[in-house]
Amino acid sequence: MRRLLLALPFALLPLAVAHAADEHDHDHEHGSLGAHEHGVGRLNAALDGQNLQLELESPAMNLVGFEHAATTEADKAKVVAARTELENPLALFNLPKAAGCVVANQELNSPLFGDKPDADDDHDEDAKDEHHHDHSEIHAHYQFTCATPGALKTLDLANIFNTFPATQKIQVQLIGPSGQQGVEVTAKAAALKF
Repeated sequence: MRRLLLALPFALLPLAVAHAADEHDHDHEHGSLGAHEHGVGRLNAALDGQNLQLELESPAMNLVGFEHAATTEADKAKVVAARTELENPLALFNLPKAAGCVVANQELNSPLFGDKPDADDDHDEDAKDEHHHDHSEIHAHYQFTCATPGALKTLDLANIFNTFPATQKIQVQLIGPSGQQGVEVTAKAAALKF
């Protein structure tokens, strides 16, 4: 399912391509655009007619404050709280009510949620566990149907920074009616135009 989203126009974007390479080539991870960096999230956004797709990828550190498996009650509560926020994307992404967007599909994946890590099966288990202990990511994919897409003038990410204050910046690749753009947004300048 995860791969289907990337098969859309994002396949042409360097960020998505770099990230796909990272998943299979750990050695070059830190040298590429899609590198796992604390405080930095990535968002792919595409608006095509009435369909809006958002794909958020973030180190778990940005969202829950740690990357190890949650064992204490306090850690488990943080994971549940983060997941609850991520499960309400209309509020998290502050989509304008006038656009009439409804969630058509959403999918959250992370080793912290008990999901199997995205890794090649030919790695031995120890290496896989070690890799994901160091670099737990949280992936959230959303698909919206918007009755009035013309009302989507901007994408405002302020709520992500407010909800997850450890997130310092988000690298955004956006495809919309006015073309394709790559923008880095911060809490001080959290909105970008479609």
